Amino acid sequence: MSRGRIIRWMLEELGEPFDIKYVEYGAEMKSSEYLAINPMGKVPALKHGEGIVTETGAILTYLAETFSDKGLIPASGTPARAAFYRWMFFIAGPLEAATSNEFLQLDIPKTTPLGTPSKGYLGYGNIDLTLKTLENHLKANTYLCGKEFTAADIYLASHIGFGMQIAKTYAPRDIFNTYLERLSQRPAKLRVEAP
Repeated sequence: MSRGRIIRWMLEELGEPFDIKYVEYGAEMKSSEYLAINPMGKVPALKHGEGIVTETGAILTYLAETFSDKGLIPASGTPARAAFYRWMFFIAGPLEAATSNEFLQLDIPKTTPLGTPSKGYLGYGNIDLTLKTLENHLKANTYLCGKEFTAADIYLASHIGFGMQIAKTYAPRDIFNTYLERLSQRPAKLRVEAP
């Protein structure tokens, strides 16, 4: 149930050597040793050389850019690269917020304390708009950045898999099921899921 599995999938896709250190929820995650790595006391965190990267989308992007020869990020300056950034931030922002708020059944007031509509303030509008945006994009594209699989697809597949299948925050959608089925057959994903 950890976002660490998303990074594990990415590492498997890269095919570079890596070491995993499992950190238990609770005391170990809040220990001074781990808080020195991630002051938020959560996983995942990546140490590469002397650098430390936290936040799943940032780790995925960092790895994709660092190992750009692996083809998990489109070439710089291309429309596909623009799409990569767009969708990475969409997943980390609107999709995560909309899914979390829906899962927690948060009652969003119609207006903000300023009297303005909450829908405009939230950044994602509502869960229906967020999911419809994704659905329409995936109907027109095999992957988020077009015809090529990227790190953004790892991120999205993990999110919609959680939202539909684990948290059951929203009902399954055919296009999401098709997308997840395609990605679940990747050898790197199968290695992550193997017992």
